[in-house]
Amino acid sequence: MKTERKTLMQLFIPISLETLCYMLAGMIDTLMLSSVGDQAVGAIGTANTYIGMFIIMFSIISSGMIAVMTQYIGAEKIGVAYQARQIGLAFNAVIGIGMSILLFSGSGAILQLVGVADSLMEYAQTYLKIVGGFCILNALIPIFSSYLRAFGYTKQPLAATICGNIINLVLNAVFLFVFQFGVAGVAWATVISRLFNLIIVMVAAHKNVKAKEDNERIKNTEVLKNIVKVGLPSAFETALYNVAMTLVIRFLNMMDAEGINVTARAYAAQITNFSYCVGAALAQANAIMTGWRIGAQEYDACDKGTKRAALIGVLVATVLESIFALSSGLLMRLFTDNPDMIALVGRLLAIDIILEIGRVSNIVYGNALKTSGDAIFPTVIAAVFMYLCAVGGTYFFGIHLGFLVTGAYIGMALDECVRAVCMFARWNTGKWKKKGFL
Repeated sequence: MKTERKTLMQLFIPISLETLCYMLAGMIDTLMLSSVGDQAVGAIGTANTYIGMFIIMFSIISSGMIAVMTQYIGAEKIGVAYQARQIGLAFNAVIGIGMSILLFSGSGAILQLVGVADSLMEYAQTYLKIVGGFCILNALIPIFSSYLRAFGYTKQPLAATICGNIINLVLNAVFLFVFQFGVAGVAWATVISRLFNLIIVMVAAHKNVKAKEDNERIKNTEVLKNIVKVGLPSAFETALYNVAMTLVIRFLNMMDAEGINVTARAYAAQITNFSYCVGAALAQANAIMTGWRIGAQEYDACDKGTKRAALIGVLVATVLESIFALSSGLLMRLFTDNPDMIALVGRLLAIDIILEIGRVSNIVYGNALKTSGDAIFPTVIAAVFMYLCAVGGTYFFGIHLGFLVTGAYIGMALDECVRAVCMFARWNTGKWKKKGFL
């Protein structure tokens, strides 16, 4: 099977649309669920938070697989890429079954352990039992989607996501408004839509990628070691980020009894998520190309391509965030008429221009380093500065100096910018050229 490389834009646009679809699906779910009541929305949000913490385990394999597969594809050893998929599939299937059993049978105990409010318990347990009980779908979908993307097939995962979202929307409407199933209906709609998503990417992978026919193989232990070498630090970084944001939100809740500061942050995040999904997609697309180029030992092209992707990301983030900041008054009137809240979110969006410039640079260079095999450095830097700048900055600027949520955003912007400088400096050392798997 001869692999044909795609350009950055050919990879970026479908991945960007797919990321946007995921984000819009969550917003639509929340909007439709609000018909059940605010407690239902809060319960689902709480349950999804803890489901997300559990499924970090799955990202250990899927993120490491991209690095291994793309490097071997770049070296025209596509049989090893198929081997990596099979190992990742087996690993995630076992973990997924275990997690499904745990979340189905222990949903009540888990929610009691973390101290979920009594008013949310029934809804949260119902949702966690159903969606968590089928979290094996979350384990398998990334395996086949990553496999397709590694070979440059980005439209198929996008099509699967769009179909899944349409099914989810239709079933939500039927289960909520026709059969009055409430939270259980939303949970089953989520499960069924993910099942269709999985079927589509499985069929697409079987139809489009013929790497199985290539006889090149290496030791399974070597493949698994390389997957974990990248995947484990990446998953650890994600876990550290989740904990850091939990602490930031806790500090925001301490700033006032009415929840004004934490609400302002939530509104600002809803708007800036559109910019973030573009940056994240650009980083994913460049990471795929990084793996291909390192596998083919095209180091100069890899260096120039990553710097070009980072520059594009900075320009896009600057334009989008400037538009959001300048039109904050108009955008916020979609959510609230409170002039104080509108003004506060406007200040946050102005600071977010700097935050997003730092973040897109951080994730483009960080993902490129991880795909090269240099995964420990980004995790160590993240562990230091997420807590020193984002968490510590929220306390120092927000609480100690009294800047409240504005201070929190200063701390988070400082975190992203400092890490971006560190990632850029590390990339410029060229040490990543010696971290490849081949």
